[in-house]
This record gives sequence, C-alpha cells and structure tokens, in this order.
Amino acid sequence: MSTVLVINSGSSSIKYQLVDTVGGEALASGIVERIGEAAGSIKHSFAGTTTSRTDPIADHGVGLRAVLDLFRELGPDLQEVGIAAVGHRVVHGGSVFDGPAIVTDEVIAQIDALSPLAPLHNPPNITGIRVARELLPDVPHVVVFDTAFFRTLPEAAATYAIDAEVAREHGIRRYGFHGTSHQFVSQQVAQILGRRPQDLNQIVLHLGNGASASAVRGGVAVETSMGLTPLEGLVMGTRSGDIDPAVLIHLQRNAGMSVDEIDDLLNRRSGLKGLSGENDFRTLHDLVAAGDAEASLALDVYLHRLRKYIGAYFAVLGRVDVVVFTAGVGENDDIVRARALADLESLGIAVDLEKNEGRIREPRVISPEWATTTVMVVPTNEELAIAQQAVDLIGVVDDAADLGHA
Repeated sequence: MSTVLVINSGSSSIKYQLVDTVGGEALASGIVERIGEAAGSIKHSFAGTTTSRTDPIADHGVGLRAVLDLFRELGPDLQEVGIAAVGHRVVHGGSVFDGPAIVTDEVIAQIDALSPLAPLHNPPNITGIRVARELLPDVPHVVVFDTAFFRTLPEAAATYAIDAEVAREHGIRRYGFHGTSHQFVSQQVAQILGRRPQDLNQIVLHLGNGASASAVRGGVAVETSMGLTPLEGLVMGTRSGDIDPAVLIHLQRNAGMSVDEIDDLLNRRSGLKGLSGENDFRTLHDLVAAGDAEASLALDVYLHRLRKYIGAYFAVLGRVDVVVFTAGVGENDDIVRARALADLESLGIAVDLEKNEGRIREPRVISPEWATTTVMVVPTNEELAIAQQAVDLIGVVDDAADLGHA
C-alpha cells in the first residue's frame, strides 16, 4: 500500500490530506477549524468537490471523528483505500530525533518533553497523535519533524555564543524549521536537473508567511536562518526575524512590557504587518504601486534581509549551483523573486524576466542559459514529503522484521 493519511494538528485546527505516494497526488484534503469555539467548521475536498459544514467542534477527538465520518460519507472510504500509515507533522524534535519515527508511548513522551521548546506547537501535535491512534489503531503512525533535516548543522552553525552550561541545561541551540520543505525541495531540484544531490550546492528559500533560508551542501543542510524557535532569521509576515536581543531588555526596562507582551510583539505584530499594517503581498504590492511610503519601506526591509542571507550562504557554501524559491510567496510572487536576485550577475546569478513572470505551479528554471548558477522555482509539498517518509520508514521496519524472522 502506498496511501498515507497526513495529519497536521494545531491548537485549534486539524489539517489533513490523503496522499498517494506513488503518483504524488492528494486524493482528498481538508481542514477542521475553530476547535473549541462556539462555531466550528470543516471543509472536505474530494473528486473536485468541496463540502463545507459548520458545527460546534468541542475538541480534537470530535474533530477527527468528524473527518473520518466525511471520508465514509463523501469518499474516499479509508477502509477501501487501505491506508499504509498515518503521518503526523511535529514541529520540534529537538536533539532527540534526526528523522521520522514510528509512534510509541515512549516517542510521545519524548515529544512531550520537548514542549518547552515549542509550547504553541508540540502540545497540539501530541493531541492529534493521541486521538488519531485511538481512532485508527490498526495502522502504524509515523511522526515527521520540522527540525530533523537540520540535525546535520555543523556545531559552529548550531551553537549560540552564550554560557555553554546555561545552553546545555536549557537546550539552547539553533534547531531550524521548515526542514521537511527544505529537504523535499532540494531533493526535487536534483531529480529535475538529473543530478546527484551530493554533487549540488543549493540555497533554498522557503518564503511564505513564515520564511526561512537554508544552505544545502551535497544534500546535507549546513546552515539555516531559523534558530531555537521559528522567530530568528528572515523578515516574515508577522514575525520580526533577526533583532538585537538588547531590544527585548530595553522594552522590558523602559516600556514596562512583560515577556508575553514582547512575545506577542515579535511574533504577531512585527514583520511586514508591523511595518506596513499588511502582510498579504498582493495588497502590499498594490500599496507600493500607489506610492505608500510605509509599504515601500516594508518591502525594502524584507528584500534587504533576504539578500543578506543569500550573500551569506554564498560565503558558507563557497560555490552555489542552484538558488531555489518555494512556498506561497516564493512560488507566486515574481516581484520578490526578481528583486531578491537583482544585480547579482557578477556572481553568475540572473533572472530571466519572461521565464519568471507570474505564478509558477510546476517546477521551472527562471535563469537565463548563460547564468552559472541555476535559479529555479519548485513548489513545495510537505504533505507528500511526510507521506513518503512514513512509507519509507515502514518499509525499512518491515524489512528488518522479515530479516529477524528469517
């Protein structure tokens, strides 16, 4: 069997997708939203039809039961499809997990122990795993971690220059996030170009409302922009990215802001939203075109930070074969792509404006033929990546079991 039900459980939502790992297709998908609120909602898409329902959804158990009911009612029936596994996205694997893992009580306990590093993400991830195991007990459950791809970071890249004992005691280091996307896209690049991953040096730019960059040498991550949390690095939709840590001390001492208020400021009221009041790039570009000074500055700050990271990763890698854009902004915003790489011809980088035009839904090279560094757009597919890792892991475990039995 090659079909996997992928579940991404958030604090008040459950996103899901039924994935055929052979064809790479989403057979069905949907989302449960506003769990625990007075008016919940569910959307289920299958065979070109999307069905929406509005009902109170008390908790994740009720929500997931409703999802399974929709599969039975509207299709495809999971019993008839015969899913190979349930794949779960987990944000933080810390220093414990360097790849996917089959869910056991011990694995859940380890994920739970990492919750202080991702208090907004790991607890709801665990809730989704526990509920799914109860409702689908007859198939293996596999967890795939956002941080796993970046376990290969060299110590020099992963280590913060603070008191080493304090860092060890509290697990403070750079973990990186969006790893499932960075790994999937970098592997896709090699496949599309007909090259071996180990022969390529890549800069991967995952640009969405959350944004991150990575340097990948020979298929192995050697640097990334996010750190202990997803706040570090690039300017994002509502997150500040890099900031002088003394700003936090200044705000506490002089503005009387609490830790929670500073957390809210940097994660929800900063980035493009904080600078311009808008974090939708379509609206932002309209404002820039209309002469809005705050929107223009916000876009300039965003692009300045992005170009700084591209230049830094050139220095880290020494040679860059491919720069690749992915995720919502990376795939859909030709202005950001063109301006991010403008005037870099001396580095062998250029964007062909005709090839770059518009939204790009299929993998495409957007650099001119003379460029020594290939520039690409490759749509990410984290659900497919999770499903593939789940099937691959189950295959390895089954093979080992067969060998043991023999």
